[in-house]
Amino acid sequence: MRYETLIGLRYTRASKRSRSHNPFISFISFMSVAGIALGVAALIVVLSVMNGFQKELRTRILSVASHIQVSGADGELANWPAAVQSAARHPRVQAAAPFVQAQGLLSYDQQVRGVMVRGILPEAEHKVADFASHMKSGSMDDLKPGEFGMVLGAEMAKALRVLPGDKVTLMAPQGLVTPAAVLPRLKQFRVVGIFEVGMFEYDSGLALIHMEDAQKLYRMGDNVSGVRLKVDDLFAAPRIGRELFRFFDGDFFISDWTRSHANFFRAVEIEKRMMFLILLLIVAVAAFNIVSTLVMAVTEKQADIAILRTLGATPGSIMRIFMVQGVLIGLFGMVLGVGGGVLLALNVDVVVPAIESVFHVQFLDKQVYYISDLPSDLQWPDVGVIAGVSFLLTLLATLYPSWRASRINPAEALRYE
Repeated sequence: MRYETLIGLRYTRASKRSRSHNPFISFISFMSVAGIALGVAALIVVLSVMNGFQKELRTRILSVASHIQVSGADGELANWPAAVQSAARHPRVQAAAPFVQAQGLLSYDQQVRGVMVRGILPEAEHKVADFASHMKSGSMDDLKPGEFGMVLGAEMAKALRVLPGDKVTLMAPQGLVTPAAVLPRLKQFRVVGIFEVGMFEYDSGLALIHMEDAQKLYRMGDNVSGVRLKVDDLFAAPRIGRELFRFFDGDFFISDWTRSHANFFRAVEIEKRMMFLILLLIVAVAAFNIVSTLVMAVTEKQADIAILRTLGATPGSIMRIFMVQGVLIGLFGMVLGVGGGVLLALNVDVVVPAIESVFHVQFLDKQVYYISDLPSDLQWPDVGVIAGVSFLLTLLATLYPSWRASRINPAEALRYE
């Protein structure tokens, strides 16, 4: 072991009986370790919870949205079975389902709400979307062609005050032109089911009907609005979407879930980055407490530094001694923080309910957030970045005090000894 490391270790672990022991310096060192550990642990837990929210949000959106959507250039797609076959030629496309999508107005008992109507084939829809696990009542299989059944989002059903079995009136924007006026197209639908996915956008504005009923209502004949695709890796959807162009002949518009819901994920990603920077300030403040610790240590050890210099120690050696002391403080705090943060992030589902039970509080109201438990998704790359940045801040904090120690003049330091 090099003597610089040995002396740095002795300065770090000086016992109470040691001549070099200073209780105040030890207290500041302890607070630096605690601050770094707390900051690192908080960063890991907060980023894990935000990753969990991002994953939960993505799961809820993609349970009703498609990974990739193929539609015609004019808003309609003719010969959709051929489009399904063309998309299936890509090895990473797992399933496809046609759909008809249009806007309308729903009315019931003097209540009127705007709605996005989606016509689907129930037997194909379950391959690209997971409505079945979010049904509060009824079933997607109750949508039969020609029976004009409808499955509504829970918030829409609540706003209209309808229950399964009630009949609602759907008004299509395409009207009937008569000599007297343009009459709106009206059709009664019977509510056969209610779903709740936990996304207000869908729960309050989406209505599902059979695709054949939608084609009749909106006078589309055998055409559809497009085809929804499911791929083997949702994160590869943008690249797969670009590759699909060579499998289609003619003009098509291909979009993926990152475009159609970009605002959601951009907002979460920006918030995650800002939280990382804000919480990193805790680590920075704790790391720069090491500056105070080392400055006081250098002031106290001036005589020792002078003796080492007279024995032949170089300024670089003196600098490394105090860098070892500061890095060990930061490294110990970082290890404690990483261990505590990982342990807490992996057990959020146990710790949070315990805190709620002890203090009789509820962090997440299911009526507001649709989830009652804090989701956590620990990602080891995040842990590595946090540990690396914390260690770098610690290393930077040791540079100035160590440099000042290396500049001490032995003659000046020993003049009054």
